[in-house]
Parts: sequence; structure tokens; C-alpha cells
Amino acid sequence: MKRQSGILAAGLAALLALGACSPTQPAGKQVDDASIHAALKTKLTADRFSNITNIDVNVTNGVVTLAGEVPNSKVKAEAEHEARTTDGVVKVINDLQVKSPPTP
Repeated sequence: MKRQSGILAAGLAALLALGACSPTQPAGKQVDDASIHAALKTKLTADRFSNITNIDVNVTNGVVTLAGEVPNSKVKAEAEHEARTTDGVVKVINDLQVKSPPTP
């Protein structure tokens, strides 16, 4: 009986150790997030977005967060649209701020 308890305890400890060593995201998700990031950055560096200078893109589990400054609300909406239409994106959080022009 003691031997079975010992084997069971060892098995349970091994399962817990394996779970503790796993990354926060499955390997497939990590690659997908990196692919989403690369595809979206490519879209946002296209000629029509040439006036975007300070934008950060973060992707976690398919959720894209856009942060930084854009020159106007049209560019903000277009950047969000590009994010939403990127393959693999499940949600977009648009934290972009419209940069106010300097007052004379």
C-alpha cells in the first residue's frame, strides 16, 4: 500500500513539475502572435501610413493593442481597421491618441 502511495505521489509531483515549466502560451500561439505582429507592422508601414511615427503594436493570444500617437482620428480608425482585418486577430484594443497640433 505504501508503495502505491509513493508511486502516485511521484507521478503527481512529475505532472505538477511539467505544468510549472510550460510557457505562458502554447508554442503555436507564440508563433501566431509573432506572425500577427509582423503582418500588422508591415501594413502600418505602408505608404498611406507614412505619417505614423510613434505607434506600438502588442499582440497576446491574438489580442492586438495599439498604443501611441497619430495625427488625426481618420488615421486612428484606419490603423484599427488594418488590425481588425489582419489574419489571426481576435480582438483589437485601440489606445491610440490623436496628437494635438502645436498652438501658435
